[in-house]
Amino acid sequence: MGSSSGSGSAYGYSFKILLIGDSGVGKSSLLVSFISNQTEDLAPTIGVDFKIKHLTVGGKKLKLTIWDTAGQERFRTLTTSYYRGAQGIILVYDVTRRETFTNLADVWAKEVGLYSTNQDCIKMLVGNKVDKENERAVTREEGIAFAQKCGSLFLECSAKTRANVEKCFEELALKILEVPSLMEEGSSVVKRNSLKQKQESHASPGGGCCL
Repeated sequence: MGSSSGSGSAYGYSFKILLIGDSGVGKSSLLVSFISNQTEDLAPTIGVDFKIKHLTVGGKKLKLTIWDTAGQERFRTLTTSYYRGAQGIILVYDVTRRETFTNLADVWAKEVGLYSTNQDCIKMLVGNKVDKENERAVTREEGIAFAQKCGSLFLECSAKTRANVEKCFEELALKILEVPSLMEEGSSVVKRNSLKQKQESHASPGGGCCL
């Protein structure tokens, strides 16, 4: 029978999504909230962590591999391999901390421009922690304006109350599915056919060690 109901046939598309932004804006909380319905306070991520989520969007079965990074400067060495081949990038800021918003423009958006290997990659700006409305330091209008300037989608959400958390990943996935080049890249059928060539090319010296 060849393969049983293995993961190979369980989904039609596999996409790599990145979460970037300053440390402490709630990237890991967003991810945990999306993956597991939990919203407990998490210890800071050290280096890189990724989680996999299967979901059906627009009638298509997707496997999202969502990469979460520590926002701290000392992990800057992982940038190129981290950004390579990503179909979606979520730029997260904390609506109660203005510097996390300005850093998106000053640091993170520039980094995406430098390291993203995918010209068509979909970006989404996410203002987290809207449950702290009375502490808000960045208006929704400012967020929308910056998103338009960057050509990215925009949402405000709360990892704590889970408001808009699923919508954030689902809207991003829907948008990726609208781009033919990204869809083709993520197609598991295409992936299986090219895996053999990939493995051969990976054997070359200096080809990324881990992951």
